[in-house]
Parts: sequence; C-alpha cells; structure tokens
Amino acid sequence: MNRFASIFPNVEKPLIAMAHVPALPGTPLYDEKAGIQGLVDQVRSDVALLVDAGFDAVMFCNENDRPYELHAGPESAAVMARVVTECRPTSIPFGVDFLWDSRIALAAAVATGASFIREVVTGVWESDMGLWTTDAAHTLRERRRLDAQDLAIFMNITPEFASPIGRRDAAETARSTVVSSLADAILVSGPMAGAGPSTSTLSGVRDAVPSDVPVLLNTGARADTIGEMLKIADGCIVGSSLKVDGHTWNPVDADRARRFVEAARS
Repeated sequence: MNRFASIFPNVEKPLIAMAHVPALPGTPLYDEKAGIQGLVDQVRSDVALLVDAGFDAVMFCNENDRPYELHAGPESAAVMARVVTECRPTSIPFGVDFLWDSRIALAAAVATGASFIREVVTGVWESDMGLWTTDAAHTLRERRRLDAQDLAIFMNITPEFASPIGRRDAAETARSTVVSSLADAILVSGPMAGAGPSTSTLSGVRDAVPSDVPVLLNTGARADTIGEMLKIADGCIVGSSLKVDGHTWNPVDADRARRFVEAARS
C-alpha cells in the first residue's frame, strides 16, 4: 500500500504547509483569556490563507506548547481534535502532528479523519526534553487497532532539538527506518524549527532509500532556496518562512505564503 501516493495522486512534489496551533490549555504559554475559541479563530484564519495560497495539504501542530512533552495528557488529544475538526480544510488533505507524543497525534488524526501524521517513532535521542525513547512498533500496532490502516505515518529521522544516541548517520538511519519501521515517508530536519538540514544530508538520505519511498524536506524551507531543495527532495513541509516576519509563532503572512508556492512551482 502506497499511502503517500494515495494522498497526493496527481502531485509530483507536494507542498505541505503548517497550521500552527497556539499553546494548548495547561501549557506555560496558554492564553486563558482567548481560551480554546481563540485557538480555533487563529488557526481557522491561517488555514484559509494557506489554502488560498495553493498548498497541496496542511498539517496541524501544537508548535507553541513549549517546553514540549514526551508524554502528554488526554486533554491535549481532546483539544487538538476540536481545533482540527473546526479548522480542517475541505478542498485539500490535512494531517496532524504533536510535539512530541505519537499517541496524541494518532488519536487526534483518527478522531478528525486526517490523512497523515508526522512523528519521531524510531531511535533514542538526547534532547531538550530529556532522554527520548520511541516505539514504532506500538505506534503502528495502534494504527491497526484503531482501524486506521489508510493513515500515513511520516517519520522524522532527524528531530529538531535533539541528537541521536549512537553512531549511525542520517542516511543509515533512513535506510534502516524504511525496512524496520515501515515508513510511509522519510522526513529530514535541521537542528530546530525554521532551520534546514544541509543539502548533503538531504541528498544522502534520498540516495539511501528506495525511489518509491518519498523523502521530504521537513524544516528550513524558504522561497529563495526551495527550487534547489526540490531538485533533491520529493516535497516539503514548511511553516516558519510563511509567517509574519518569518517568525515561527506569528500568524501566516498571505504574501509570504503565495510567494513560496510560486517559487516552488516555478
């Protein structure tokens, strides 16, 4: 089953835009005066701008839940599901990401009818959040248990704010992840949100995995460089450079979003 191709059947290099959800209830930066309705209002506005700009999909993410949790509570899944349900586009596919708990992403995706999730589900990492261990076996078994076999899992093999425990490089990790963890797509990131990987790292990963497994640029996509990056990658996920002043946690800038799509398509 090629889940990625099923989501994007007629798109050569999909452009996926981030719909960043403001801080959720219970997190340090949550705006209790705006409340949950405030989350919905901001995300709905951003999604409308991203759809109008011509992106192929959007992905909802709790980007401002800093510092991130490796084991979040059920309220996170509930609020993410509400926001996604009220803001999901009807004309293009959408996905869900949760930093950094794949259980929450999977639950919200199943509840809302998402086409894909993005998560780190392989490896052990030292990170800003502490020692981070993952469990691809559990994530894929939960997908089956929840009867969500059509849901694609995009696997980030170079997570932001973390470094691997071990000696394998990104290419070796990607090759192994495809075989052992059944990735629907491989994502290559830079060291943090808004910062991209080197072209040599991206190229090495693309060369390391079979041609039918898509490799996407996961962070650091910009209008002035996306043309060159898409000569290597099979698509991209972009967030920060679409925002007002290019700042990750600002609202979407309609002009920046439109210029990005134009640059990527040219």
